[in-house]
Amino acid sequence: MSGLHRRELLAAAALMPLWPTALARANTATHYDVIVIGGGTAGIPCALFAAMGGARVLLVEKSPALGGTLFWSTGQIAGSGTVFQQRLGISDTPQAHFDDCMRINHGTADPALTRLTVDHAGETINWLADHGFEVMEGHPVTGIGHDHFTERRYQQGVNSGLSILDAFLPSLNAMIAAGNISLLTGTAAANLIQHGDGRITGVTVAGPAGMQDISGGHVVIAAGGCAANARLFEELHGVPLYAKTAYPTSQGDGLLLGLSAGGAIVGGEKYACLPGLVPDAFQYPCQMFAYAPLNPAIRMPWEILVNAKGERFVQEDHASVHHIERGVYQQPAHRHWAIFDAAMLEKSDPIIPKWDRERLAQEHKTNAMFHSAMSIEALALKAGLNPVALQRTVSDYNLRLTEGRADLFGRRVRPAPLSKPPYYSIAMQGWTLVSFAGLKVNPQLQVLSDEGKAIPNLYAIGEVIGAGATSGAAYTNGMLVTPAITFGRILGANLARNARSGESALRGI
Repeated sequence: MSGLHRRELLAAAALMPLWPTALARANTATHYDVIVIGGGTAGIPCALFAAMGGARVLLVEKSPALGGTLFWSTGQIAGSGTVFQQRLGISDTPQAHFDDCMRINHGTADPALTRLTVDHAGETINWLADHGFEVMEGHPVTGIGHDHFTERRYQQGVNSGLSILDAFLPSLNAMIAAGNISLLTGTAAANLIQHGDGRITGVTVAGPAGMQDISGGHVVIAAGGCAANARLFEELHGVPLYAKTAYPTSQGDGLLLGLSAGGAIVGGEKYACLPGLVPDAFQYPCQMFAYAPLNPAIRMPWEILVNAKGERFVQEDHASVHHIERGVYQQPAHRHWAIFDAAMLEKSDPIIPKWDRERLAQEHKTNAMFHSAMSIEALALKAGLNPVALQRTVSDYNLRLTEGRADLFGRRVRPAPLSKPPYYSIAMQGWTLVSFAGLKVNPQLQVLSDEGKAIPNLYAIGEVIGAGATSGAAYTNGMLVTPAITFGRILGANLARNARSGESALRGI
């Protein structure tokens, strides 16, 4: 996680305003034009823009405070034609943005949802800028932790995700104070109210006031993903939830609500893992003990990477971090080990940022994920790897280097052979902090059944539609936060238009 340390973000979150449910209670006698379930990255703009458009809005959030993963996220967003690009004289287009996204994720994202994002991302970012959002020095950039764009359209707020929240809060608070938005915090959406003909007509909520049935013309699920729910995550992705890194409220409530109304879940097959998480134990879900980015754009590798068989499996210096991510994904249990020697430790930048060489050299004395030995065979035995295979792997790497022959995987940066004891290994795990599976939606953001039929009056936005919808089977720059905010803004405005005119909710999308 780049930007502010997570503990700093949580400390900042503790200073955010709380809205006691008793002071902001829904009127069960009122019919709301729009009910938004989830007051986070997508739900806040949806409720705000619906209210600004004249709709009667109810915003339901199960936490005591609004913000959701904006407390957790770096909040990196991307768009073309922004004021931040204009400051730097950058000429950019939605088409170039679209092409870059589909190149990075190899065409695995939903083209229509990607197009909807890039066509409106610039105006979304400009709205944020008009309301106080400011970016880090030097931004926008072509990329940070993932494969880069061909143009500088990617930026992070000076206060990470909280920069986005801070841009929304004054307008949101004004709408709440004016009575245009009724707010229920500390309240869960327990059920959707569905008419016999399939229409969603409201929500049953559960909170301090007990169970309440609330009538609504349109219901928007913006309740986040399931990457903090180990059982549900594994069921939907076919992969264990390896690490506890997601926002704690990401329990999959919105997914279950969508299923209860007949919605379909898609995208689990697009699961992609990040490399380099050092677990506290090989017991899942684990805690992140440390993190090695394994990104050549951040740090060129000296070490080699091997799998559980003791064999190399990837070009460690490949220009595309997505290539490395896919290599890790293809390994048994997505586990991988960094192998290096005393010379590499002495001469390279530490593989774990902010660690010094002394700590890397001594960590094996107290941590089961780190090992050291005076021979490769002994290192393999300690690390639980095949000693014959690891010795063969290291010998091949060294021999090709000393003889001037091409590397087995095409690696070009080979600063030194792996030959000076003591030898070291660090055990690592593929991981993610998002869920790729989500509710199936069309470009109008209506929830769809398995047969592709829209469920009347039910919509979904944000991570509840799955990271795979807009990021694909990859981590595409800004294609989680950007579509969440953008879809919330578009959907809210169009549902308000529908409330005023009675016409199709998403005319103009």
